[in-house]
Amino acid sequence: MENVTMQTRNLSFLLSEAAGQRSRNAGTIASGAGKLAPGTVLGKVTASGEYIPSTAASVAGKEGAETAVAILAYGVDATNEAVEVAIIDRDAEAKLPMLSFDASVDDQTKTDAKVAQLDAVGIRVR
Repeated sequence: MENVTMQTRNLSFLLSEAAGQRSRNAGTIASGAGKLAPGTVLGKVTASGEYIPSTAASVAGKEGAETAVAILAYGVDATNEAVEVAIIDRDAEAKLPMLSFDASVDDQTKTDAKVAQLDAVGIRVR
């Protein structure tokens, strides 16, 4: 029998959110961001207003995205075009082990910084 690894389920990272749709918002994932799993920690590119995985440091042309401000609710493929998505951007609790970070967030100090940035916008990571 072959072992199969299940993909992350939509919204499985979410412990709780505000009543109604208060914790959710619409956003756009930038073209070229690739395939992103639910629970990807996002930053917002200042120039375009689009979201990409939040990098550990500022990247030329993607300034602003180094600050984590939201979490992707549903998996998406933005490899070839920008995609409208649902994001969690306030008043919520998330499970740390179920969050996905950009490859540049590669140690505990950088992860802690992303958790603190999410906390600053009202997303408590546990």
